[in-house]
Amino acid sequence: MSGTENSRVQQRLVGLSPTFTTAQARQARLSPRDLAHLVTEGEIDELSRGVYRRTDAPETAHVDLLAVCTRAPRAVVCGESALALHELIDDIPTAVHIAVPRGARRPTISYPPTVVAQYAPTTFALGVERFEAAPGETIPVYNAARSVVDAMRHRSRIGETLALSALGRYLRRDGRSGVSELQHVARELGALSVIRPAVEAVLA
Repeated sequence: MSGTENSRVQQRLVGLSPTFTTAQARQARLSPRDLAHLVTEGEIDELSRGVYRRTDAPETAHVDLLAVCTRAPRAVVCGESALALHELIDDIPTAVHIAVPRGARRPTISYPPTVVAQYAPTTFALGVERFEAAPGETIPVYNAARSVVDAMRHRSRIGETLALSALGRYLRRDGRSGVSELQHVARELGALSVIRPAVEAVLA
């Protein structure tokens, strides 16, 4: 690649977000050959199939979450991944956990390892907030209360010990206001019968 071509590629790269897709690169008039050259030169890293990140971007511990959420922009981080982001568990998830509405296309992502759950469309948006995974880059994640209620609802899958530990840490941190928020979310999800006795047991 000539100096002129390299300068052209660099200028177009600067116009992209720190984390971007092949489609976004194409819109910026970067060809697959350009991307391959940038990878070879160490200017970008391929995080997942069709997802790249500039090597001059700020460092982040959440690069896998960024990769998955960039590939599946309509998905929401859930389950163990959400609990870890909210510091409600000490475990480091071995896969990125995301949710999509039931009936929607289910993303197939082999790397980073990804677990996809399907949630009811009517309550899918309940408790969604934005988490800054890197400076200036946010991803959708269920808030702490929704994450705890989901953990209790799916405790047979993630493990009752983990779910109760997350609940206990949430209640110690958020106190009475946390109980109110839990009950609100549980009511919306039809899970009050699960949450009420668990909260009483933890607070007893």
